Amino acid sequence: MSSREPSSPKFRLRLLPVLIAAAVTSQAHAADLWTITQDALQNNSTLSASRSTFQSVEAGRDVARGSLLPQIDATAQVAHSNTLESQSSSDAAVGGGSGGTATGSESSYNSTSAGLELTQALYDATSWAALEIAKRETSQQALLLQADRQQLLYDVASAYFEILRAHDVLEASISQEKAIKRQLDQAQEQFNVGLVAITDVNEAQASYDLARSQRISAENDLQVSFEALERLTGKRYDSIDALSDDIPIESPEPTGRDNWIQMAIANNPNVQAAQAAVDVSQAEVEQAEAGHKPTLSAFANYNYSDSDQDYLDGHNADTQVGLQASLPIYSGGTTSAQVRQQTYSLEATQYDYEAQRRDTTQQVRSLFTQVMNDVESVEAQRQAIVSNRSALEATRSGYEVGTRNIVDVLDAEQSLYQAISDYADARYTYVTDMVELRQQAGVLDQDVIRDLNQWLRETETVTLRLPEEGGMSQMEDIGERPTLEQSSAP
Repeated sequence: MSSREPSSPKFRLRLLPVLIAAAVTSQAHAADLWTITQDALQNNSTLSASRSTFQSVEAGRDVARGSLLPQIDATAQVAHSNTLESQSSSDAAVGGGSGGTATGSESSYNSTSAGLELTQALYDATSWAALEIAKRETSQQALLLQADRQQLLYDVASAYFEILRAHDVLEASISQEKAIKRQLDQAQEQFNVGLVAITDVNEAQASYDLARSQRISAENDLQVSFEALERLTGKRYDSIDALSDDIPIESPEPTGRDNWIQMAIANNPNVQAAQAAVDVSQAEVEQAEAGHKPTLSAFANYNYSDSDQDYLDGHNADTQVGLQASLPIYSGGTTSAQVRQQTYSLEATQYDYEAQRRDTTQQVRSLFTQVMNDVESVEAQRQAIVSNRSALEATRSGYEVGTRNIVDVLDAEQSLYQAISDYADARYTYVTDMVELRQQAGVLDQDVIRDLNQWLRETETVTLRLPEEGGMSQMEDIGERPTLEQSSAP
């Protein structure tokens, strides 16, 4: 039996989960910001659609150029013709008689013909304007593609650090829940021996229930954050690298706000695309005005024909070379109306450009001010943790000697962990605001992502673990309940 047991179905069923777990463990590894960004650049649907749109517009430029290049047309025809002729004469018309005669003939023949025609536009202002429009539209679409690319870089970075933010908030919620649970147990023990009133237990229970609900909400926020990142890349990530605690929190360089505004006006792709839209509208005005101008083209054609009609042998051939000009005289006022139409469109795009420039300027000003405030906020929140920890220790000591009540202790507990959450929020807000400032300035590229990626820690990861079936919420041990963990890599 021992020699055959390893191959038994029951043994294989026991071994299968072990093998799957080992395979998953060997393949699992945390993703960093750089890796996720590359996944997004390759798989993001919005960026792929923008890239295809650019290629379509670029192909339209070649379409417009085609009308200015030589045009060659060839024609050929093979036909069979059948002719029936019938004639009659009246004798009355000839000699006054009442009779008449009828004659008829029928003939059939085959014919062939072929032709070749070459035309070349020498002067066509409308076609030249159409080509210029296509060129400017291609440049505009390239800028819009660049804007979408920078937007994706920001969206990925924002979603990445939103996961880390949700993780730190959840860690603080878990720690708060544990601390208040200990306070609840202590109050229950003291009540059992008659040292405190039931109100202390009720206060602790209420605070514990609130902390528990906050922890559950934080777990949900973390799961949603992971799903938001998956939407951008089309891939699922079970764990990502955490942010180093010693990341520098510094003012943006250059330090002058006006320098960032000038940088944005010169480099922001949305501003540049709005200016390109003005250029496109200007070319459309020129195309409408070209409707008043003449056109000139050169042509050459060759025609060949042959038939066996009347049993004659031979063929006909003729060649033409020349110039053809045309001048529009009056088209019902259509051309003048088109000029007015495109002029108003040009005016509208000019206003759009000015609105985009003002909006970008305001965004850069606000973000620069926000980043400067973030630097101070991070330091203030760090000090708030120290202060609240000291206040909690003092409140606990006062509670032990009877000068403070349990409500004071619970409030101090909540204040400390709120300060921890606020500190984490301030750090990640600073990072995302810096990335957005660079995006608005038009200087967000993969080098920025690579530099930011260097401040991630491979030895510490944030891992998502979905709740198992069977009600994790029924477990009393808080240490066994979190749906995520922060662990050290081997």
